[in-house]
Amino acid sequence: MNFYQIITHNREMKKFVKICLISFALLVTFTFVFSGTFVTINYIKYQSIPLDAEALSNPSLSIEIYTKENKPMKEENQFNGDFCKLEDLNSYTKQAFLSIEDKEFYNHNGLNKKRIAKAFLTNLKTMSLKEGASTISQQLIKNTHLSNEKTFERKLKEMALTRKLEKNYTKDEILECYLNVIFFGNNCYGLENASKYYFNKNAKDLTLSESCTLAGIIKSPAKYSPISNYENCLKRRNLILSEMEKDGHISVDEKITAQNQPIKLDITPRSVNKINTYSQASIDEASKILGLPAKQLAIGGYKIHTYCNEEKQENLKQALEKNQLEDIDSAGIVIDADTYGVSAYYGNSSYKLMDIKRQPASCLKPIMVYAPALNEDVISPATQILDEPIKIGNYEPSNVNKKFVGYVSATEAVKNSMNIPAIKVLSYIGIDTGKQYAEKMGISFDEKDDSYSLALGGMTYGVNLKDLTSAYTTFANKGEYDKTTFIQYITDKNNKLVYIHRPQPRMVLREDSSYLMTNILQEAAKTGTARKLSDISNTEIASKTGTVGKKDGNTDAYNITYTPEEVVGVWYGDLTNQPAPITSGNQPTEVVKSYISSQEYETKSFDIPSSVTTVKIDALEKEENHRLVLASPYAPERYTETFLFSRFNTPTEVSQNFVEKPQISAECKTENNQIVISLRPQRHLEYQIYKDNIPYQTIKDKQEYLTIRLPFNEKETNIKITANYANLANSDFETEKNFTLSNTKTTNQSNSDKWYI
Repeated sequence: MNFYQIITHNREMKKFVKICLISFALLVTFTFVFSGTFVTINYIKYQSIPLDAEALSNPSLSIEIYTKENKPMKEENQFNGDFCKLEDLNSYTKQAFLSIEDKEFYNHNGLNKKRIAKAFLTNLKTMSLKEGASTISQQLIKNTHLSNEKTFERKLKEMALTRKLEKNYTKDEILECYLNVIFFGNNCYGLENASKYYFNKNAKDLTLSESCTLAGIIKSPAKYSPISNYENCLKRRNLILSEMEKDGHISVDEKITAQNQPIKLDITPRSVNKINTYSQASIDEASKILGLPAKQLAIGGYKIHTYCNEEKQENLKQALEKNQLEDIDSAGIVIDADTYGVSAYYGNSSYKLMDIKRQPASCLKPIMVYAPALNEDVISPATQILDEPIKIGNYEPSNVNKKFVGYVSATEAVKNSMNIPAIKVLSYIGIDTGKQYAEKMGISFDEKDDSYSLALGGMTYGVNLKDLTSAYTTFANKGEYDKTTFIQYITDKNNKLVYIHRPQPRMVLREDSSYLMTNILQEAAKTGTARKLSDISNTEIASKTGTVGKKDGNTDAYNITYTPEEVVGVWYGDLTNQPAPITSGNQPTEVVKSYISSQEYETKSFDIPSSVTTVKIDALEKEENHRLVLASPYAPERYTETFLFSRFNTPTEVSQNFVEKPQISAECKTENNQIVISLRPQRHLEYQIYKDNIPYQTIKDKQEYLTIRLPFNEKETNIKITANYANLANSDFETEKNFTLSNTKTTNQSNSDKWYI
């Protein structure tokens, strides 16, 4: 390329770049103009939305909730009407909320432009709408007028209504409304209600530390709960104290003093346990479904139609109250296996139990260990597992009674809730496989849940009773699982349908695997840890118990039981983790027994799928070599055992016992005028000893070496030993062994040789 061509090429490149820059600038300008026009038009349109004065100021509202039969629920579901006046609060209480939620509250017109710009840039970088930049005024509007969805449309509505709010209300009025509307968890709406619940005092009497604790909760009532996430709550409180000190509202000494104080709760028992009712659980679920705060559901006139069965609800409540223990929390839930709807729910606690996760103990074993192993064809109910001391790294588990019993079947291991076999079976299938099955049944794990203690229910955070019970619907539903729900459908104030539940079950286990797990758990209800249920006669049941214990006592106890129609889960525990007089086979099982006995069931037995077969196993091979092989057709009944197997996992090898003549292991000799027979019998054989064809002795059910002595006064004799399979009247299988013996000693002695007179 010559000099002239180079210059021409450069000019063309500059021209191209210039065109590109101009085009880009025009595109950006057009985008901003179009976006600005769109935002402006919609912003103006949304300004016509009226403010709801009642929503801003009325703390006492209720939601209409209906049973499965479309009858209004009798449970109280009114929101607490306690109200606090801004002028009665300590200045540090107000400043705690301002310092963490909206430092410029008294200086802006409802919208903090700096925070909006910062949030916009953050969202642009992350291509999301995570950063909200909401002021207190915006939060008030969002919690009383709008849904929680994160869209630009909702944000524009929020901004338009916020400006209208600022024009019609003073700053103090807005702050007062905000403090009386905001949600603090555990069914606490408003500062006064939260103060009474968490600290048993009026809001005007809150200390600096308590004020900051409550101010910290509102960002995420679950994440910063002083009950279930104490450390998170403590860090959040201390952050607020630091912010208050930076803002000049408290001194350094006040900050340090408050930060060194623990959070001391004084939970107020409710005269009416509203937070653990079916109504409250339905409201919480509806709030998640529609993305609306519960108070806004009430303001909007939404109606919640549930799966609640009044009779079942009352029976469950009575069963729990009859077995109530002082200072011990408890809860029960009943889930319909056909609809996956919650038929009944009731809890007894000052804490919202549906929000609290606890260790599931041995109730996780069928979900994560045994059912997956059955489905992977790794075990059968009869599989022999050695119960013995084991050590995996630094993990040295043991059984509850600190004893080891040797080989047991998978059925025995489950029904007696043994620990070592569960850990071994989990090692057969792998931790990841076990977790994948459990997750398909609705169990969530933390990333730190990655050890063999999971086989015993040792989780980082645990699981709530609803999710644990729901997992067992998989077994009641022949291997299919779907998420459990309280709600059938929801309508708005005009009775227009806004949500309907449509079950969409998916297959998690093969039908045969599910049935075999059920059959094992039926044994647990008959002769295992749930044997208190053994006399239930109105339906077939399958059951699993679980106990979380420490050296000085138990903290949690479960019973999860199911029939062909429904699943019942009951939990007892102490949320402070103090030892309690509870065991899984006791109180929870008594509640389940009381409830199930009160019911009438149309379907009374579990269906056996065609993919499950009955097989005879050689009992000798199982006992002596711990192997499952098919019994010989000639095997006596006493040496066979019958078990259920999946057709996909049935033994094919036939036992070599009872297929040919038995062998006799015996020796015979003379000694001091006696015949000495050394015999090594086998328990499944019957031996007959003959002396000169005369029956002398029968030996059966013996396994150890035997020495048999017979008198030998003859010069010569014949000893015959025959062996046949016990109880088998078939001479074709009889074996004999003969010994001919000669007596070389003199059999007669003179009287002079006698030593006696």
